[in-house]
Amino acid sequence: MLAKANRITRGADYKATVRRGIRATDTNTVTYLRPNPDSQVVRFGFIVAKTVGTANRRNLVRRRLKAIAHELLPEMTPGVDVVIRALPGSAQAEWATLHEEVTRSVSRITSRGNPRR
Repeated sequence: MLAKANRITRGADYKATVRRGIRATDTNTVTYLRPNPDSQVVRFGFIVAKTVGTANRRNLVRRRLKAIAHELLPEMTPGVDVVIRALPGSAQAEWATLHEEVTRSVSRITSRGNPRR
């Protein structure tokens, strides 16, 4: 589970990350990453809409994404916000597929340059 300090909780932070962040799109997820100079930690947020499926399926996808984020925390540079949007295909995706997609998306974004400008 992610600690409270590692979670995006305000709608304005979600909105800013999605609108002004760097985006990486994959088959089952869209990952947004934005530098946050006000924070000294990595914060994650998750968007899992009703198009993903029933409440049980959405919660399963959200729990998987949270577990992936927890694994990525030690590897990331502090001071960034990450929002992961689950696409409808994520409901049928295996754990390994989601893990690979999110990891690849984050590494692609960070390799484009320093995400903390």
